[in-house]
Amino acid sequence: MKSFFWILILCITFSSCKEEAGVEMLDEKTFSYTIADESESVTVNKSEEFSSNDTKIIKNARLRYQTQDLKASYESLYKTTKNYKAYIQNDNAGTDYNTVYRNITLRVPNAYFDAFINDIGKGVSHFDIKEISAQDVTEEFVDVTARLKAKHTLENRYLEILKKANKVSEILEIEKELSAIREEIEVAQGKLKYLENRVAMSTISIEMYTEKAEGTGTTVSYGSKMWNAITSGFNGLSSLFLGMLHIWPFILIFVILFIFVRRKIRNKKKL
Repeated sequence: MKSFFWILILCITFSSCKEEAGVEMLDEKTFSYTIADESESVTVNKSEEFSSNDTKIIKNARLRYQTQDLKASYESLYKTTKNYKAYIQNDNAGTDYNTVYRNITLRVPNAYFDAFINDIGKGVSHFDIKEISAQDVTEEFVDVTARLKAKHTLENRYLEILKKANKVSEILEIEKELSAIREEIEVAQGKLKYLENRVAMSTISIEMYTEKAEGTGTTVSYGSKMWNAITSGFNGLSSLFLGMLHIWPFILIFVILFIFVRRKIRNKKKL
């Protein structure tokens, strides 16, 4: 009878332990499924974000032309830049073999892009280069915006789940997912900011130049050329003398050897 009693106790204990383990496994599975369901439930609905009229166009232009007065042309361009609320991003000036140039990169509000180029063209008789491009980035803009919104929604849902988490393992898992999501949000925000800047402010590269007049420079007389030649010869002789001073030990050894060999030869002839 006692043996039967102890067997019954062991069976009940084993059964209760099994049920507790099953409940714990069920909780872990339920938690995992909850995270998965939250991730899958966030969908990207692009049609709600933009209409067909919200096109995003990046405009660029490159202009190259010759001017008779480089300084006056630059001053005129600078004035036009202020009138259209644009700004100079880069400004480089220099001289080639027969030209003086100035290369300028401007950022112009998208709405004034065409008017700005037309205004510049009024003072230019001929463009060596006139390139205008328009890149439609609407689809990319919509995609990044929608995904960014979805990531924010997913972040909020993970935060709600984090409030309900009780176990350390659950908290660590959620924080790991949140860290990855926030990193993706930062990348998307950076890309969106870049696109917004490129769309809002068009880029115009202007290369203006003027040719040097023939005969410019200093005319050298024949007498000056002769004096320069004499001076150059004297400088060459001085350089030779200074060079010989650097190697005087070798010259001295050579002279001693020469005298020694010469005396040897003379003594042999006398014999």
